[in-house]
Amino acid sequence: LVAQVGRIPIRYDREGDLHYDAISAFIKSLRGSDPDAALWWMHTMLEGGEDPRYVSRRLIVFASEDVGNADPRALQIAVSAQQAVHFIGLPEGRIPLAQAVTYLATAPKSNAAYVAIGEAQKEVRQSGALPVPHHLRNAPTGLMKELGYGKDYQYAHNHENSVVTQKHLPEALGDTSYYRPKESGYEKTIQERLDWWASQRAGQNKDKEAGD
Repeated sequence: LVAQVGRIPIRYDREGDLHYDAISAFIKSLRGSDPDAALWWMHTMLEGGEDPRYVSRRLIVFASEDVGNADPRALQIAVSAQQAVHFIGLPEGRIPLAQAVTYLATAPKSNAAYVAIGEAQKEVRQSGALPVPHHLRNAPTGLMKELGYGKDYQYAHNHENSVVTQKHLPEALGDTSYYRPKESGYEKTIQERLDWWASQRAGQNKDKEAGD
């Protein structure tokens, strides 16, 4: 396909190497926090006849994979851009796309959630279905209660600061950790909160041991 921009022809093949090379450059520009390059590659694809819905789908994936919880608003903006493009189409659709591209390119970056789901998926595939701890099981019948379902479950809202000491993973996994926030954007705040919760649990456990 050869598209015309003024007098300059743009060669672009939506199903060939040019397509994959351009989208690769686009995503890597976003990941590298280069809004100008990201805009250029997006415009090259759109002028070459790329479906804007494809571009918007890639932005949604990028928002979760590469920005993640470093800026939770990134996913909202990417989804809003996709909805806007679907609603108004081109040429005006390039405007919300540009807003999303510049936001994502300049947002703090973290792939911690992406890495975490990959590790959890790998664990599940290796371990298979592990038993649900009894204290986490639902107990709608008397028999289930007799079997210990739901026994000693700690309802978070009944505890100070909603912090509980019980474990929620299958027993075989112990204290396995998948999600490790980075010191980037909002994830720094998330890590601080996780650290504070851990200190609270440690204190509660010490108090319990002292009482025993």
